[in-house]
Amino acid sequence: MINGNEVIPSHHVLFITFDSLRYDVARAVLHGGRSPNLERVLPDGLWEERRTQGTFTFPAHMSFFAGFLPVPSGPARPSRLLACYSLRGTTIRKRTYVFNAPDIVTGFAGLGYRTVCVGGVGFFSSRTKLGRVMPSLFQESHWSPDTGTDEPDSTRHQVDIALTVLAQQPTAQRLFLFVNVSATHTPTHVYLPGEIEDSWESQCAALSYADGHLGRLLDALPDHGPWLVLLCADHGEAFGEDGYTGHGIAHPSVWTVPYAETVITARTATG
Repeated sequence: MINGNEVIPSHHVLFITFDSLRYDVARAVLHGGRSPNLERVLPDGLWEERRTQGTFTFPAHMSFFAGFLPVPSGPARPSRLLACYSLRGTTIRKRTYVFNAPDIVTGFAGLGYRTVCVGGVGFFSSRTKLGRVMPSLFQESHWSPDTGTDEPDSTRHQVDIALTVLAQQPTAQRLFLFVNVSATHTPTHVYLPGEIEDSWESQCAALSYADGHLGRLLDALPDHGPWLVLLCADHGEAFGEDGYTGHGIAHPSVWTVPYAETVITARTATG
């Protein structure tokens, strides 16, 4: 397990959430060789099965930004990677980096990080008062219909923005870059030509599509220094199991999510 105190504040941080992505979908796409870019950065080339803190985007992300990332699926509760100082923190231990801040985004900013959000679903749109809550945590936020759930090529647009952010990043400053991948959120049937309904298979296709563009971002990271990379879903999606459809419900297909934390080292100049 990564010691948060050994990578903060020395490393940039990339936090990617795959909206609505089921654990079994992520695992199947990985083992099918359809997410090669993610595979090469996952620890041992595998996703970890975890339980989310919320069954839809808003509560899950608010928990993440408070330092409560998805927890292991078993009964044990290991120490957290990140936390905000609280009076009773039973999972705050030696490996936990503790921010004296109301949320980790504000905490990173307090350490001198540039904090940037590349939004996906409507909760990051800033188009409503509710849609401004999470983007307002960041110094910079980016969202447009091109990065939203109704744009089939949303991940390409999101990665283009992220690469522009990297290109503009001051050399001496650390970056906290958050990306909410909207492609894995409904509607995903657009990734299977001819389909008119979302399904487990269409979410697989959506993740494979997103992986193709995320590779460009992952390839660029080492040129900007060392990185702590966090990858997870905020929640899953039910496709008819036990009669359930969608999310925002207490069902294993929704609360079981993929998770990974890893470190990417800086690229060393040669020649």
